[in-house]
Amino acid sequence: MENALPKKQEQTPQTSSAVNVLKTHGELIAALLSGVLILAGWLLSKQQDTAVSITLFVLAYVIGGFAKAKEGIEETIENKELNVEMLMIIAAIGAAVIGYWTEGAMLIFIFALSGALETYTMNKSNREISALMNLQPQEATRLIGDQEEIVSISDLQIGDLLLVKPGERVPSDGIVVSGQTTIDQAAITGESVPVLKQLDDEVFAGTVNVKGAITIKMTKPSAETLFQKIIQLVQTAQSEKSPSQLFIERFEGTYVKIVLSVVAVMLFLPHYVLGWSWTETFYRAMILLVVASPCALVASITPASLSAISNGAKKGILFKGGVHLERLSHLSAIAFDKTGTLTKGKPEVTNVIVRSDMNEQEFLVKIASIERQSNHPLAQSIVEFVKNKQELTLVQPDSLEDVPGYGVIGSLQGDTWKIGKADFVGKEDAAEFENGISSTLASEGKTIVYAKDQHGIVGLLALKDVVRTEAVDAVKSLKEQGIHTVMITGDSEKTAEAISKECAVDEYIAECLPEAKVDKIKALKEKFPTVSMVGDGINDAPALATANVGVAMGEGTDVALETADIVLMKNDLSKISDAVALSRRMNSIVKQNVIFSIAVIFLLICSNFFQVLDMPFGVIGHEGSTILVILNGLRLLKS
Repeated sequence: MENALPKKQEQTPQTSSAVNVLKTHGELIAALLSGVLILAGWLLSKQQDTAVSITLFVLAYVIGGFAKAKEGIEETIENKELNVEMLMIIAAIGAAVIGYWTEGAMLIFIFALSGALETYTMNKSNREISALMNLQPQEATRLIGDQEEIVSISDLQIGDLLLVKPGERVPSDGIVVSGQTTIDQAAITGESVPVLKQLDDEVFAGTVNVKGAITIKMTKPSAETLFQKIIQLVQTAQSEKSPSQLFIERFEGTYVKIVLSVVAVMLFLPHYVLGWSWTETFYRAMILLVVASPCALVASITPASLSAISNGAKKGILFKGGVHLERLSHLSAIAFDKTGTLTKGKPEVTNVIVRSDMNEQEFLVKIASIERQSNHPLAQSIVEFVKNKQELTLVQPDSLEDVPGYGVIGSLQGDTWKIGKADFVGKEDAAEFENGISSTLASEGKTIVYAKDQHGIVGLLALKDVVRTEAVDAVKSLKEQGIHTVMITGDSEKTAEAISKECAVDEYIAECLPEAKVDKIKALKEKFPTVSMVGDGINDAPALATANVGVAMGEGTDVALETADIVLMKNDLSKISDAVALSRRMNSIVKQNVIFSIAVIFLLICSNFFQVLDMPFGVIGHEGSTILVILNGLRLLKS
């Protein structure tokens, strides 16, 4: 059936959507007109007006069956194989040959009507991508000096300054360079609450500016925005087919040949063996053509797969194809990268401990004032921590010397400070500070930064790459689904142990170099049938490719996003559990559809053989089962 196995289209999604609507309306009008002609022909046949009634039936054949016949013939020529459309057309012509004009016309009518209904229901599964495309602005207000000009999105260049007024959609990914507002990011991240955006904050194309006017600096070409990536991923996913779909496609061609062979035997054998009349024998052979057609079986998988992909896209889970969605249901083990995946990937100050004769606020001001001159990630985290304490004001240091790998030496208000590792400030002094509290902090997976003046160690700051708030619940949900969880990290044993306990993963692998991640994934694949890897960085890409299912964080590197099979747009690890549940639900519905369609075909064939099934009821049973399996698959559109 044409809607059970959609072809990749060349039109844009907007054009494709309009074409599909017109196609649905055209098919429905043709089917209904065919139905009216059949009714008129049947009424006239009761009045013995045979010539006129046959003329009306022929018109019903042509109007209702033209599209199906054209499609069936074109596909047969292109693929060099008969298809289910040809089975229907042959059956309808065969019914007319033996004088069953009404039955043949009814077959055409119901087949055409079911095709129109299938087109309508299949279009429902593509609405997510069409809705996304409608959110994308086509024009932007570009600023050139004090002048404003309205330009097409395609004419924009990286670095352009764009004015976004209240109520408008952001035209491109960029950075806020002036103004402050709140942005509704539901189209991208699914967040229902608008997010405050101010100087240097990132904004995304397709999101809505709720309040104030802002000026943004364009950072990505229009074809490479996060919005476009979402659309491209969904389009790719809808065009790729799962192993089950590919099997059904191969099966369809073989099955049609088998049906035609059995029908050829049915045209003669019952007359000689069972004593049926030639008319009855031919009639039953034509019914067999109808009821044995695998339309419902062919439609068992694709609508369910597309619906699940659309459902995932709506929740911020982007599948790059049905094969990955189907494979996810068999997931037995999952490995997480630590930094940027289970954790936020940015160290935060968790503890501040100072000498008894030192004021904590004074200590923080001095440390941050010196560290402000350093580019080290730990230094930047300390400065950010102190700046967030609004009552503190930083001062300019007199001098600064960066000692790579150890820390910094700074002069402030006549005092000389050494800030850095234990080895830098004095290992013994560091170990003895505050009764050896640093060893306790280190056992919790924290990094210690010491501060020392000319009198000795003044205090320390403990920093930690904080676990994402949703990571613990995500790991718990996966374990409840019977999935073994593993954390892979290059950090030390102590840090890995502390983070693994906090996340409650089943096991962890510490001090793992990037190139060794692939070996660890291969080892897991030897123990578990289906393994997934979740990561965000360039060094995760080989492991993502090695795993059965690679999952990338939406804010990860481009390499990770391109390599992965699934992308979590909101960086929400809990969505992995949702994706597994969605995959398992899809496979369950596919099994229901396959079992149901095979059972219906078997029942109809038996009923026909025992001469208790007429063609109209055979058509209703066959086409009705097709529509039912499609509607069952569309249940996956709902949460």
